[in-house]
Amino acid sequence: AKAILDFYNINVTAFTTKACGIEITKTNLEEINQNPLRAPDNEAAKKMEEAIENLRSQGESAGGIVKCIATNVPAGLGEPVFDKLDAQLAKAMLSIGAIKGIEFGKGFDVADMFGSTNNDTAKACENGVDFVTNNAGGILGGISNGNTIEFSVAVKPVPSIFKKQNTIDIFDNETEILIEGRHDICLCPRIIPVVEAMSAITLLDLFLQNKCSNFYKDKGISKLWKRKLQKNIWH
Repeated sequence: AKAILDFYNINVTAFTTKACGIEITKTNLEEINQNPLRAPDNEAAKKMEEAIENLRSQGESAGGIVKCIATNVPAGLGEPVFDKLDAQLAKAMLSIGAIKGIEFGKGFDVADMFGSTNNDTAKACENGVDFVTNNAGGILGGISNGNTIEFSVAVKPVPSIFKKQNTIDIFDNETEILIEGRHDICLCPRIIPVVEAMSAITLLDLFLQNKCSNFYKDKGISKLWKRKLQKNIWH
């Protein structure tokens, strides 16, 4: 899916923006592959690593936030009701284990904004239309608007921790459990390629639907040949 999208110059990139309570202070995409947290901020990533090692010694785990951006996505992907672009992406993201929430653009911050500040102002440019802001995360009315697609997902702490936890046995008796083995302290780095893959699959799906719906218009096929072509397709 990513290879096909790349052919159309559509790029999907995910990265860690927060882990163990430590948040990035800059976004330099070139630094993503320079640290194990896959964060666009090497300095913040180093602090995250230190926090993870500290939690490891305590037998604890931590959650975080992963952000995903998709650039050069054409306007018109998705539809206003049953196949909203944001709804399809949300379904894909929430299908990934450990992800407990998703927000697009400004997300929950819009609850404290006004219409005049939340609305993304459009402006004319050499290539057609551009936006001054991207509070909507590149999606309006369930359809891509040509702006960069932006969303963030919340990753829960790994439940398999090295501390005794209260539970019950098969006879409903209260007891304790201590999990053994090897487990990650923070899942963000492992989830990033999954987020990218699920995003690419979803975007390509809607991209191909859009290409099909515009097939006749793009080819300039007459109504007569359109009916003949449809008949051949169905038979």
